[in-house]
Amino acid sequence: MKGKLACAVLLAPFFLLLVTVFLVPVGTAVWLSLFGADQPGLGFGPERTVFVGLRSYVAVLSDPTFLGSLLTVVLYCLIYIPLMVVGALTLALLLDSGVAKLRSWAQMGLYLPHAVPGIIAALIWLYLYTPGISPIIDLFAKADIRISFLGVDTVLPSIVNIALWSNLGYNMVIFYAALQAVPREVLEASVVDGAGPVKQAIRIKAPLVRAAIVTVTMFTLIWALQLFTEPVLLSQSTPMISTRFSPSMYIYDAAFTRNNYGLAAAASVILLAFTIALSYGVTRWTNRKAA
Repeated sequence: MKGKLACAVLLAPFFLLLVTVFLVPVGTAVWLSLFGADQPGLGFGPERTVFVGLRSYVAVLSDPTFLGSLLTVVLYCLIYIPLMVVGALTLALLLDSGVAKLRSWAQMGLYLPHAVPGIIAALIWLYLYTPGISPIIDLFAKADIRISFLGVDTVLPSIVNIALWSNLGYNMVIFYAALQAVPREVLEASVVDGAGPVKQAIRIKAPLVRAAIVTVTMFTLIWALQLFTEPVLLSQSTPMISTRFSPSMYIYDAAFTRNNYGLAAAASVILLAFTIALSYGVTRWTNRKAA
């Protein structure tokens, strides 16, 4: 009895936070999505809130701008997540191998961009991407190289670059911490068997930190699907980013520009379901690969 009571006490804060910061907001969004504004009398009567059922979900899923935003964020994930995971793991393996000199300073230098708030990082890169004021574009121009970082084919890679700059060092630290838990005797045995640094990193170290790789991939996926800050700020300097560029921007536009909270709530629920489905798919795939 005392053991059950102790478990209940220890688990209570978790379930309290789960209810207050996840279940209640999700329930509120689902409730709001079932209602919409209606104006009787050919649109001249007073606006009232009425039950519309799944009408908002149908409207969202049939809206080509929302489907386009989903495609955009999927392409963003396909570019960003592999670069993030492979890049962070490679840096962590280099630091763990002892190749990098002044290891603690290298860690701090790589982690430092993550300490910069996301909106400030986006503003810094907006300055570097904007023609006429960017020293990088001016430097390329002197070499007779014309480049547009915010063009139709380059705006998405430019957003990926901002995200990599901000988060690469953070995930590198996670991988480096996981590598410190790898048994040294296993590494020593691999050296005795003739494994060089590259083979040891690929065949020994990387498989042993698989749990960290899955965790970083999962959280990077969830974060990437919520793409918002970078495109919102970059949209000030390019017409290539519309107000519905990503699902999060679509939700913001529906709620605060069109004042359609039912539509925004429905889009939020759909994005949540999409995120859960992808996360579940990644988990199942990684578990199957491990088996």
